[in-house]
Amino acid sequence: MPRPKRSGITMTALDKILVDTSAWIEFFRRIEPCHSIVLQLMSEERICTMGIIVAELMQGAKSEVELAVLRDFVYVFPFLSDSQDNWQAAGELSFRLRHSGKAIGLTDCYIAIVAKTEGATILSLDHHFQMMKNEAGIKLLAISP
Repeated sequence: MPRPKRSGITMTALDKILVDTSAWIEFFRRIEPCHSIVLQLMSEERICTMGIIVAELMQGAKSEVELAVLRDFVYVFPFLSDSQDNWQAAGELSFRLRHSGKAIGLTDCYIAIVAKTEGATILSLDHHFQMMKNEAGIKLLAISP
């Protein structure tokens, strides 16, 4: 049974949601509506992650306690696959975007490619994903900060 629409996306029980770094930061700061949305997705066991997102979060950790919480991500959330093909596709996407006048970092391009390949919807506050939505062929669960 379909779930209600959020930001133009109809959510189903099978949707995997890749929570981007920007959304995790809002979650950890308990900023709404992101905090409630991520909590709900956790309770539904729909969140997945990637090494690059965990690494970004660890890089910005403010304490050893925060770092320890982030280390546990590998036990809590399924990780999307990493492959040479995904890195190559991310480089090509970055190339196409740059030549169309959109300067989007390689990390965000890589996240978009992996999400598309794995059939995951991206939850992000980062406008870069909206900018490359069509070129990357990604699904977004965008929320306003």
